Amino acid sequence: MAACPTLTDPTSAPTYGDGPLSRWCKKALVEPRDEVFVRLTLRMIALMTAMMAGLWATLHFTHVPAWIPMAAYFAVWGYFVPPVILMLHCTMHRKFIQSPKWLDKAHPYAMSFFFGMPTGYREHHVGMHHVEDNMQSDLSSTLRYRRDSFLNFLVYFLRFFFLIIIVLPIYLTKKKKKPMARRAVVGEMAHWSIIAGSMALDWRFGLTAFLAPYVTCRFMMMVGNWGQHAFVNTERKNNGIANAISCINSTYNKRCFNDGYHVGHHLRANRHWTELPKDFAENAERYGKEGALVFEGLDFFLVSVLLWTGQWKVLAKRFVRLGAPMTDEEVIGMLKERVKPVRAWPAEKIGVASPA
Repeated sequence: MAACPTLTDPTSAPTYGDGPLSRWCKKALVEPRDEVFVRLTLRMIALMTAMMAGLWATLHFTHVPAWIPMAAYFAVWGYFVPPVILMLHCTMHRKFIQSPKWLDKAHPYAMSFFFGMPTGYREHHVGMHHVEDNMQSDLSSTLRYRRDSFLNFLVYFLRFFFLIIIVLPIYLTKKKKKPMARRAVVGEMAHWSIIAGSMALDWRFGLTAFLAPYVTCRFMMMVGNWGQHAFVNTERKNNGIANAISCINSTYNKRCFNDGYHVGHHLRANRHWTELPKDFAENAERYGKEGALVFEGLDFFLVSVLLWTGQWKVLAKRFVRLGAPMTDEEVIGMLKERVKPVRAWPAEKIGVASPA
């Protein structure tokens, strides 16, 4: 077995001294290490409120061409939306604010308002995706598609974009999760109402602040999910390793709370983000024996783009050989085999990772 690469991804949360906010976080948060999320939230609310006000004022009270403030707003939104999404990803898997509880419940809706995340994100991700683990019953499963085809991805995205509001509540209701189903529907209807209202006030403002983020955020999330589950190994029982990848030592992990450690996340979904690199290092030998796919210096979005553009040599170069030595040609051959559509997982090898 090859040695585990030296990991450069963060293994501790930022610390902020003993100011008033830090003291409040120590009392109010379930996990004091999550103070970074409180500070990110406050910065984003202040920034995006100012950006929305500035966008409206520039459109209505100046003679600046509309495309300039619209482009500036969208660029700022695009820069900050990845860490915000992954902050929500962390806080939905672990309890965040213990007191006051209403603040914990309001937090994802506030972020959805400013950044366009699906208001049913928790219901889809925790209530469905981690239960089904990208298998055939997963509503966002990549199995049936050819994962190196952008046209296949477009079908995948459009199916999700237009049908998830129907199929997710049906799934949750069948699984006796009616409160989740209700929240998914009501949240999405409220989101649509905000978009419609803002477009009615001023289509330029509504398009920039709400509609474009709504569409783009869903597109980005599905690109990420596509990369996370692009390579499928039906030769093994699916225990979270056979159909997920990890991306280590990347700028993405530093900005987005170690989201690249996707295999470890599927094996234990509520593991704190700072503990993921240590878990990877401790289990590198197991990952090598079980054929886990790991890439260094990439993120899931880049993995998807490299697949669509046929950059197999780049993927092979970035592939971490935890198991037996492999040439680039052997890696490419394996990767090409694992992006083929899966019509049926062998019955004796069906399994799912623990949703814990």
